[in-house]
Amino acid sequence: MEILLEEFYKQDLHTPQYIERRYFLDEKSYQVNGISQSGKTALIKHILLGYKKSSYLYIDCDDLRIDVMALNETLTRFCNQNDITAVALDNYRAEIALPKVKQLIIASVAHHDYSELKTIRLYPLDFESFLAFEARYDESALNHFFQLGGFPAMHRIPSEDRIRHIQRSLKSALTEIGFDIMLLATNLLTQKISAYMLYERLKTTRKISKDMLYKNFETIVVQGYLHQLEKFNHPRAVKKLYLCDTSIKNALSTQKHFGRLFENMVYLEMLKKEFTLFYDEEIDFYIPEQDRVVLCMPFGNQEALFKKIEKIEGFIITNGITKVEVVTMSNEASLRHPFVPVEMIPFSVWALTEGEDEPQEDEEF
Repeated sequence: MEILLEEFYKQDLHTPQYIERRYFLDEKSYQVNGISQSGKTALIKHILLGYKKSSYLYIDCDDLRIDVMALNETLTRFCNQNDITAVALDNYRAEIALPKVKQLIIASVAHHDYSELKTIRLYPLDFESFLAFEARYDESALNHFFQLGGFPAMHRIPSEDRIRHIQRSLKSALTEIGFDIMLLATNLLTQKISAYMLYERLKTTRKISKDMLYKNFETIVVQGYLHQLEKFNHPRAVKKLYLCDTSIKNALSTQKHFGRLFENMVYLEMLKKEFTLFYDEEIDFYIPEQDRVVLCMPFGNQEALFKKIEKIEGFIITNGITKVEVVTMSNEASLRHPFVPVEMIPFSVWALTEGEDEPQEDEEF
């Protein structure tokens, strides 16, 4: 095992065209969690490259040459012998013992219960972060965001290879049943869907037990490939389903439904600010701690909006809503309403200002 560790120790790391993100790692020990392709590896290598080369060791735990038992017996001793102060275990798995070093960084999809490690949750890019990857920011940036989604690697992959890249990444990261669930979910995003409903659909095309479906569904939700949104004051009601990134929709489905895709984009922007969100009837998103409602109307006009507000007046009054934001593609307006101020805001403006009034330390928890 020492021969392999020596090889890892001598290798040169590369992060071609790395773009800074909002996540900051100081000299403490961390675990970085996030779905495949969210940028964990690039972030870790970027941090290590800021250190003296002889002081760190980077190990990809997916390397088939690794003998876990031998690694556990050797790693701490190897670090001590070579004065290694920082160790990064990428694609970490729980059977690997944590070495005793000054700084340890582990990266994985799953969260591990290590109280000595601070946790960073890494999501695909939000719109503001996406703009840093763009050569220029103009009116085409939003359309580009719709096409590419939030996976950082999409900027380096030729356009003709992007869909196959996402398909291969998901197939590699998920179980066969998990991938089939994602295939179903791409046509059901933003809908009220339970695990049982997915089971009823999936059992018509393959042999599967309810327990197996439930187990795989729970796993991909916990990992962050799918997200669920609870109904306000109804925790047992069917939850709404959202994809972890909108690019998966086009990669796994030919169905087109721009309104649902747009709502998924708005949801992800707020998710990454770590707001506590709910839905209700006729309410896309409700943020109780801000007394705020967010509606998605990509091509809505003022007439359609007035009709929408009429349907939710009861909710506005009952819950003391102080602001209604309507996210659109390009329409912008401020409307007078007897109960609450209503603003129509283009997504490109809303996404860049969302959360400014409520500072969030969303990198760590």
